[in-house]
Amino acid sequence: MQTTIVGYPRIGARRELKKYTEQYFRAEITQAELLLSAAKLREAQWLRQKEKGLDIIPVNDFSLYDNMLDMAFLLNVIPARYRELGLSALDTYFALARGHQKDGQDARALKMRKWFNTNYHYLVPEIEAGFKPNLQNNKLFEECAAAENLGLNYRPALIGPYTFLRFSLNKSAQSLDALADELAAAYSQIFSALAAYNCAYVQLDEPALALDLTADDIVLFERIYARLLAEKHGQKILLQTYFGDIRDIYTRVITLDFDAIGLDLVEGGQRNLELLEKYGFPAGKKLQAGLVNGKNIWRNDYQKSLVMLNRLAKILPQEQLVLSTSCSLLHVPYSVRYEQKLAEKYKQRLAFAEEKLEELSILKNLAINPDGDILRRNQEIILAGQNDPDFLNTQVREQARQSAAAEIVRQPDFAARQTAQQKTLKLPPLPTTTIGSFPQTPEVREWRKAYKQGELTAAEYKKHIKEKIKTVIARQEELGLDVLVHGEYERNDMVEYFGEHLQGFVFTENGWVQSYGTRGVKPPLIFGDVSRPAAFTVEWIKYAQSLTAKPVKGMLTGPVTILNWSFPREDIPLAEIACQIALAIQAEVLDLEKNGIKIIQIDEAALREKLPLRRADWQKDYLDWAVKAFRLTHYLARPETQIHTHMCYSEFEDIIETLKALDADVLTVEAARSNLTLLSALADYDKGIGPGVYDIHSPRVPSVEELADILRKMRARLDIAKLWVNPDCGLKTRAEKETLASLRNMVAAAAMLRQEN
Repeated sequence: MQTTIVGYPRIGARRELKKYTEQYFRAEITQAELLLSAAKLREAQWLRQKEKGLDIIPVNDFSLYDNMLDMAFLLNVIPARYRELGLSALDTYFALARGHQKDGQDARALKMRKWFNTNYHYLVPEIEAGFKPNLQNNKLFEECAAAENLGLNYRPALIGPYTFLRFSLNKSAQSLDALADELAAAYSQIFSALAAYNCAYVQLDEPALALDLTADDIVLFERIYARLLAEKHGQKILLQTYFGDIRDIYTRVITLDFDAIGLDLVEGGQRNLELLEKYGFPAGKKLQAGLVNGKNIWRNDYQKSLVMLNRLAKILPQEQLVLSTSCSLLHVPYSVRYEQKLAEKYKQRLAFAEEKLEELSILKNLAINPDGDILRRNQEIILAGQNDPDFLNTQVREQARQSAAAEIVRQPDFAARQTAQQKTLKLPPLPTTTIGSFPQTPEVREWRKAYKQGELTAAEYKKHIKEKIKTVIARQEELGLDVLVHGEYERNDMVEYFGEHLQGFVFTENGWVQSYGTRGVKPPLIFGDVSRPAAFTVEWIKYAQSLTAKPVKGMLTGPVTILNWSFPREDIPLAEIACQIALAIQAEVLDLEKNGIKIIQIDEAALREKLPLRRADWQKDYLDWAVKAFRLTHYLARPETQIHTHMCYSEFEDIIETLKALDADVLTVEAARSNLTLLSALADYDKGIGPGVYDIHSPRVPSVEELADILRKMRARLDIAKLWVNPDCGLKTRAEKETLASLRNMVAAAAMLRQEN
């Protein structure tokens, strides 16, 4: 029995890759220096995996930005508008990821979407007319050569052709069948080129098989692989699935000429096991069993894993098994050993990427020789803390249960609230605002660091932040924005900051996880019952409002987003955790309202991303309780208090009725990076709506005329009386100069449209 993983984190335990790439963006290091530094980081991680006893090490899971973008480059799926820039291959790669605006050239970045039900974002490849894939990039083969030089038993990992095609944007005139044939031929070329290397298997990631599949989807998959598996060029092929079960296609998959099949036995565990037991597993093939959770950070329950292994032992012999993670470890931090300040009672229950490598090794040994002491200690760790007063709050649990059983409806209805709010706020047509955060400048980060290290007193830190708030209020008034924000300078992260002020959360020092490109997040850990000891946003918002006659939004993070962007506990249902958080946010809403704040934004950026992959599970297993949790936060607000919410980087066409059910007075959504494809779905949205007019994940500055044209397109589809003007998302990651230029143009474009009307 061997051990392996689907993939490994790549940003570096100290976010080294972020530092290298951002230095390159600022022209502080050369291309050669960037690539050398990245190669050293990558190889150090391989050696760490080998040191921890991993038998087969994946390569090509490392990326400078995104694996889907890497695959597009390998296949030469590069739209003409980027080729025409005349940049180097590396700069073209980054132009697709970030956009390019220099020396009169102007190219927008590719669309960005959430990767299944994770907080990772992938770039959407565009397949243009005349698509003819050919191998363009040497990254894959350079990594194979580097792995061989280190003497590793390795396996190159690639996004599979079916998932690549399904998650790409087809802008060609070619049918999916034709594109499938082209892709199969291109992957066959890859297999042929890999014949020069001594790799154990080639891993093709096909997580799209965990989605609902139509008969046409299955035919398309079989069309690709019928040709591809007939032209393997001597390679052993691992079909790797994850994020759920493959119920719609399992019986077809096991008949195809794969040499190994990877199944998720965590998220898809029960159903995949039932498929194995009912239909069996072919002799001679390897089953890569994903027993260790790749998406959460708690210790593996060895007893449960051994029960699964015992069930598998009745289906196939042990020598056909390879123990693995349920998905890539990209979605968890690097190692608990970097957490020097975390109390042992927390640390002992955690398993980050490195610890999961150890768990695989332990599971392999336990499968051969069950060790009672190891199993006993493992159970003690898993059960520890269930009655710890730091984690248990019976009052909160009872409040959450009562709220879950109650009817949560805000009164009066939206039409009456809209009248009351307009009378109070007196906003012009097409009101302009931002989503919340302003650029977190180096000086702000230095203040926060100095405060945490005791080099600034609380009073000194507060003075600095208030000075920054005063400046940003003045700048927004100068720009002419209608609804202002306080900039969120006191916040490290929209979820982490809230968790720090709520009971039930625990925080890491270095628990960074990649969200997209160079953007990392440090998700809180929900260890216990959640409650709010005291108000924590009111002071900052109240101060900002005192500086201006214009309304300042109170900025809150919604309960579903806090839950989805944290690592949740697993001993109570997610719905109950969401309800506990909602009660805490409700208290903050009411305190803001009491202190004169007339607009309160409760962001639910992550509402859609945790939708179950199977549509049949959407409502009962998620949307019902997610909507109720959000409504619980604001249903007690006064009619004249305007409630906003924001959602970003999601596809909303199929949950429009859910968005209406949230009953927010104004909804702002990402739209610009998706080229306004959402507008038709929003045409009958019945409340205030603010589709983003420009992409904040790119440094390019849109012109006034470009933004005015976007607003004209919105005006043609949406009720202008309910239309708001705002960017796609918060401005935290942008530089101040480009931010002010973009907002100035946005305000000018709104003024232009008001004159036209």
